[in-house]
Amino acid sequence: MAAKVKKGDRVVVLTGRNKGTEGEVLKVITADGRVLVRGVNVVKRHTKPTQDDPQGGIRTFEAPIQASNVALIDPRDGKPTRVGFKIDEHGRKTRYAKRSGEALDV
Repeated sequence: MAAKVKKGDRVVVLTGRNKGTEGEVLKVITADGRVLVRGVNVVKRHTKPTQDDPQGGIRTFEAPIQASNVALIDPRDGKPTRVGFKIDEHGRKTRYAKRSGEALDV
């Protein structure tokens, strides 16, 4: 199945405690169907001191969220949109915003 969300895309969170938050996709984990979004689902983890990290302490980082809980932001009007696929004039499969019909892959 083709990826509807890719690294570098601007997305908005549809559900959960970060609903309405916009961010950039940092990583897509296709095996689990999850995405890592900058500034979304920030969690704190207490870590013990190790040789690599002699200080230890409380670390904050973004945890992955379900890919179905995010929607791409339409480049034309900045609102959430669904993603469709079509074949362009060069025979390549490209993504487009269903809201405006604008191509997402440049």
